[in-house]
Amino acid sequence: MSKRFGPTAVEPATPLWWGGIALRVLTWLFALGAVVVHEADYRRPALAWIVLGAMAAWTVLTTLVYSREALRWRWRWFVVADVVVVCALMLTSPLILSPRQLAGVDPLITTVWVAGVPVAAGTRFGGYGGMAAGLVVGLSTALARQAFTLDVARDAVLLVATGLLIGMSATTARKSAAALAEAWRKEVATAERERLARSIHDSVLQVLARVRRRGAEVGGEAAELAELAGEQEIALRALVTTEPTATHTGESDLRGALQLLGSSRVQIATPAGDVLLPAATTAELVAVVRESLSNVDKHAPGAKVWVLLEDLATEVVITVRDDGPGIPEGRLETAEADGHLGVARSMRGRVRELGGTIALETAPDRGTEWEVRVPKAWTKR
Repeated sequence: MSKRFGPTAVEPATPLWWGGIALRVLTWLFALGAVVVHEADYRRPALAWIVLGAMAAWTVLTTLVYSREALRWRWRWFVVADVVVVCALMLTSPLILSPRQLAGVDPLITTVWVAGVPVAAGTRFGGYGGMAAGLVVGLSTALARQAFTLDVARDAVLLVATGLLIGMSATTARKSAAALAEAWRKEVATAERERLARSIHDSVLQVLARVRRRGAEVGGEAAELAELAGEQEIALRALVTTEPTATHTGESDLRGALQLLGSSRVQIATPAGDVLLPAATTAELVAVVRESLSNVDKHAPGAKVWVLLEDLATEVVITVRDDGPGIPEGRLETAEADGHLGVARSMRGRVRELGGTIALETAPDRGTEWEVRVPKAWTKR
């Protein structure tokens, strides 16, 4: 299986590579016919056949390289060398053609064989690479003709357009294949998750639910065990129902990661769709929320907590609010001075490194609310 493109090891733009190979073979046959027809008028017929032989050898070599299935074997440097070699062969035309042929409409020694270069460059490098190769070949045509005529300009435009269109097609094919591979990966992971969820539901979740009910009926210390069992039941249900979060682009779903923090005392509210951020950013934001929840457990046992995630156009916003007693004025400064750096370093430091802001709103008997804002533009760097 290809690690880059999913369930197939074939490079998505392979049909374009094979199309370029076929184009090069057919155009070489056209060049052969042109040499046969115009040989008598050449200044150096022997050199014409030598160049034609070099074109044939280069066609065979490019076929061997470009017919490989994996993109990594279609080396970037080889495609650049392809442009150089083809242009060099075309620039032998002034040595072969007579002045009358160069000034007239007779084809250069390479004829339309050079059209394979922008096709290869566009397939390997995309639209911009194809355009650049087409432009280089067009300029080489003008140098070989020793004049910049309307025909030369027309050929250059066609070569540039060909490279652009082929490059755009190759880029679209690769993006489509990556999206298909991601959908395929999610489908497989979801099927496995559903299988595990059925197995867990028939065993572990039923046991936890029974312990929770019986512990609540008995009361006393059993009630505490029932509460713990209930929290684990909620966490386990969230684990088996949350969609996979990793993607082929190195991003992860912040929404799914936060949902795993839900419990009987912690309610998570998130958007319906995925909130994709770089995996490192997601991990940092989850750590900030965990630290906030840890502070609630330490200083406001039994308090209810609400976590709200908002996915805005330019930023993500996380709000963590509890109904505890609140933080007395000056408490955080005192804790930091005493060396307790949970809020100062773990929360504020993490958010600052992400280019975001964190704000605290609290008052005695009015609970605590943290608001974290992180710009999306920063997270994409």
